[in-house]
Formats: sequence, C-alpha cells, structure tokens
Amino acid sequence: MSTPYPFSAIVGQDELRLALLLNAVSPAVGGVLVRGEKGTAKSTAVRALSALLPEVDVVVGCRFSCAPSSPDPTCPDGPHEAGPGVRRTARMVELPVGASEDRLVGALDIERALAEGVKTFEPGLLAQAHRGILYVDEVNLLHDHLVDLLLDAAAMGASYVEREGVSVRHAARFLLVGTMNPEEGELRPQLLDRFGLTVEVAASREPDQRVEVVRRRLAYDDDPAGFAARWADEESAVRARIVAARQLLPSVRLGDGALRQIAATCGAFEVDGMRADIVMARTATALAAWAGRTEVLAEDVRQAALLALPHRRRRNPFDAPGLDEDKLDETLEEFGGQGGGEEDDPDPDGPGGGGQPPQDGSDSPQGGDTGTQPEAGDSGQPQASGSGEQQPVRAAEPFRTKALSVPGLGKGAAGRRSRARTEHGRTIGARRPQGTLTKLHLTATVQAAALHQRARGRTGPGLLLRRDDLRQAVREGQESNLVLFVVDASGSMAARQRMGAVKGAVLSLLLDAYQRRDKVGLVTFRGKDAQVALPPTSSVDAAAARLESLPTGGRTPLAAGLLKAHEVLRVERLRDPARRALVVVVTDGRATGGPEPVALAGRAARLFAAEGVASVVVDCESGPVRLGLAGRLAGELGGTAVTLDELRADSIAGLVRDVQGTSRRAA
Repeated sequence: MSTPYPFSAIVGQDELRLALLLNAVSPAVGGVLVRGEKGTAKSTAVRALSALLPEVDVVVGCRFSCAPSSPDPTCPDGPHEAGPGVRRTARMVELPVGASEDRLVGALDIERALAEGVKTFEPGLLAQAHRGILYVDEVNLLHDHLVDLLLDAAAMGASYVEREGVSVRHAARFLLVGTMNPEEGELRPQLLDRFGLTVEVAASREPDQRVEVVRRRLAYDDDPAGFAARWADEESAVRARIVAARQLLPSVRLGDGALRQIAATCGAFEVDGMRADIVMARTATALAAWAGRTEVLAEDVRQAALLALPHRRRRNPFDAPGLDEDKLDETLEEFGGQGGGEEDDPDPDGPGGGGQPPQDGSDSPQGGDTGTQPEAGDSGQPQASGSGEQQPVRAAEPFRTKALSVPGLGKGAAGRRSRARTEHGRTIGARRPQGTLTKLHLTATVQAAALHQRARGRTGPGLLLRRDDLRQAVREGQESNLVLFVVDASGSMAARQRMGAVKGAVLSLLLDAYQRRDKVGLVTFRGKDAQVALPPTSSVDAAAARLESLPTGGRTPLAAGLLKAHEVLRVERLRDPARRALVVVVTDGRATGGPEPVALAGRAARLFAAEGVASVVVDCESGPVRLGLAGRLAGELGGTAVTLDELRADSIAGLVRDVQGTSRRAA
C-alpha cells in the first residue's frame, strides 16, 4: 500500500482542511463537497484525511463493520454475540464514476442463488464505507440516480435494498466527501443541499506559497516514506486532537442565543427548508469541540454559516455560490446580544484562526459591475465600439420552456431529455446477451433454464444453468443530448431590445439543458465568418457566461455558421458516437455577404437534413413585414421553426417530436 501524502503537509487550503476535520469530529455534519479547479489538492487532502481517522473495533467476520460494543440488531450477518472484536484502520472507499447501482448498494448473490438455491445478499460499497470515508471524485459526473442513493444513505445512516426478492437494511454511516470541477458541469440544487458543507478551493497566486507546494510535492515523490516520517509528529497531534474533540462533542452546549443566530442567518439568506439550520447547528458544535470549548460562540456560528450556506442560497444554476459577509455580520450582530455566548477573543489554536476564513479579496456581492451594458442612443441601438461591432447587450429574464427532445430511441449517456435504451431505466423486456452480460434479467433467465432441468438431470435444490439460458434485461430510460446553439450575432439582430430577448431565450434553453444534464456548445456567426464560442461541454455556466459577453454587428454569414456547426458535430461524433445532437439555430433567417449567400446557406442546411440531425430554428424576425426566411431555413434543415413568442407557449410541447415528422429520423 502506498504511503499517503501527510494531511499536515498540505500548504494553505485552510477552509478545505477545516471542513474535512469537522466532519471527522462529527460525521453527523453531513459530509463536504469540494469545488475547485484542477490541481488544487482536492483528492490529496481527502486521501490524507483517511490516515488521521481513529482506528475502529469491528465484529470478527462481519461484512458490515458492526461495532462489538453495540452491534446493529438488524445486521444481515447478525445477530452478533457480545465479545471482543478486532481493531483495524478506518477505510476510505472510492466510488468510481462508472459504478453500477448493484456495486453501490449491493444485490442478490446471483451465483449462489442459481447454483445453490440460497438467497444471499452481496454487500456493496456503502457497506464497506460504514464507519469510514466514502469518497466520490468528480461527483458531478456521477449518474443522478446513484447520487440520490448515496445521499439518502448518508442522511439516514442506513442503506435499504429492495430488489430481486431481497429486502435488506444495514447501517451505513460514513464521512461523505465529493470533489468536482465546476467547469465540467454542476450538480442539481437538490443534490447540493444534501451535502453538509461546501468549500471552494483555488490555487494560491502567491509565489512563495506556490514554491513551497512544489518543494514539498517533489520531496514526497522522491521518498514518500521518508517525507511522511518527517511529518509524523504533526500527524499524531492532529489525530489526537480529533479523538479529543470527539470525546468533548457530547458536552458542548448550543445555547438559545446561538440557535437564534443560526435561525436568523438562515432566514436572512432565504434558505429553503430546515436542513441548513440543522447542519449549521451541528457544524457550530463541532467547531467548538475542535477548539476545545464546551460553549458555542458567535464566531462558531459565523464560520458554520460560511461553510454550510453558500451552496444552499443558489436560486438558479447561473448564480455563483457565495455569501455576502457584510450581511452575515449584520445579522449576527443584530441577534448576538441574546445569549449567543461570550464574545471572547478567538482561540489562537481554534479553527481557522478563530473561525475567520482566509480573505483573498475575491468575494463580492452578486450585484457586480453593470457597466458592460452601454447606453442606447436615440435610435435605441447600443453604442458602436468600432468597425460596426456593438457592445454586448444584457440578456432578458429567462423563462421556462417546454421539453424539447430528439425523435427516435437513442443509446447515449443517461439524462433527462430523449428516450433511450439505458442501463438504469425501467425494464421493458429481455433478450439474449450480445457480448458481455451487464444486467441480468433474473426471471427470464430462470424461465429459460427451467425448460431444461429434467433433460440436464437435476436432482438437488440448485438450478442447472447454461450460458445459453442467460438473458439480458432490456431497459428504457432517458438520455442526455448535445444541444448545439448556433446564434446569429450579426447587425440585423443587434437592436438592443431584440438582442436582449434573443439572449433571454437562449439562456432559458440553457437552463433547460442544465436541468436535463445535457452537454452544450455555442457557435456564433457575424461579420465575415463564424466561430466556436464554446466547444461542447457539460458546464452550462460557461455557456451562459459566453452568451452574456457576446458582441453583435456586421453582416450575416449564415452559411459559415451552419458549416462551423456541422464541423463541431462531426468532431463530437468521433469523440462520443452514442450521444445524439439537437441543433438550435437562433436567427432571423437573413443571409448576406459573399457570392450567392442564400443558396450557399441552403446547401449547408441540407447537410444536416441528409444526416438526420434534429434541428429547431428560433425565428427572431420582428416588425410588421415578415419575410418568413427562418421558416424556409427550417425546411432546408428538415426541422421546425418557432418564434420567440411561441417558445413560451403550449404549442411548443410537441415541437421537437415533430422536428422531422417522419420515421426516417428515428434512431
């Protein structure tokens, strides 16, 4: 086993280390979600923490890590008799992104069931992680149904399995840690709320600190054991402090004043539900225990708010996580004179230097600078910034759109947009496996084998099984798609009110793509050519940011935009051939610039129709005289046109179902 990097040797990242330690002191805090860019020691810190956790006593031979002093009365391996156990280190179990539901929660032991006729439960990763750490790297890339399962287990402290004739409940109390890079896509707000604490991490910009990071890492890589030995004393001190804080935790008093501050803070930031109040109370109590106190003070409540509230106050996916610290201080001061604990000087050995987080000067209220929106002239047009280019216009308020889906039955990654054959949908039938068996249809397998039991000479309780008897479960669910936006940013679209409405519509569709777990891409065209403003990505936040800063002006190279989109799809098809695309062209249909621009645009559009790519044209034409150019473009694409007004209406309900209207578009 390789020597882990010492937790005490991590440079900086004070909030990350504090959040992990608080969960080690009190697993009831609910785990921590670590958000940050690549290379910020997220995984290193989590793996280092596992070496600091106190050893645990377990019942000999129990696969569910029952404690000898208080074994779980419902343990599937029980009941256990009182007696001495065996001591081992706390486990850190990693959940791979591609794990199956059976691997996570466990399932019927198919081998014993078929060979011996015995119904036995095979435990999963949740059972292995009991009384240890369950670590999910890139949790934002994990299938939603798996995230739901592990968060439910973390919240209830138990895992319930009801499937294939098996009904099992076992204890599953663990420190849940998830890491993610927001650039690769966000978690749904409902899932964010289930993590107790969230920490934003970033690499230091201070040269001295970066030098120290590199120096320590190189020393560790050269001699891991020797490097760890040099930090052994510090590691032992932290380990002893965790043990002491755990012992002190039941004695910590959370007074009425501190509770009022917690409730007032959650109310002031309009946090939904009561989970935030409970998590803040547990976090403040753990902070006091970590500082060696038996009384929760105001600084504990403040630090708890900074760790427990930022991710819970996001009102929509495009709001950046964060907390207005001035507002927080005002709320705590207003309710601080009602028994919130003595306002002593912070304990110099306390968490984070008395509960104050590192100040990097980067936190600011969400209002931000509005100077990017230029003043309109008498004509209502934005001021030009040179060469016919006009400065970006702020998007109108987003609205809810109706579901858009790609016709036919796909087989792409799990999501929430289009019908697909998936590994985790509802079972609709069975078939002989083509290649490796991945999801056994137990009933169909038993039925296929039952016909041959007499001929095979069966005499005992077990089922005589042959490979030809195996049946693969056929399941249907929903897939995610690649939604590629092709946005006209030419001068004909540049009127302030009009472009604001266009951006608002695209922002609304982006919000829908976020909720349906799609990948998104953005191609824009104006002037003489088109450009890929955002290559296909799972980060809808990035797409929204590029859209917000999109300048307008110049001619309308519609053909260039379509050809650029076609090239993006061709490359993406090589990378992810199973993911189907939905192309959303946002334009008034005009084509100018170059020889025969209309004919060239028509030929480019017919490339999409020939390949059966699902498409929608959002018609942005306005004014009393309408040329219907967007409708003609939709016809060339083999798709459907819809106006900006219709994008909000019920008439869009079947829009993409009728994108082609013929069975030749079905996958």
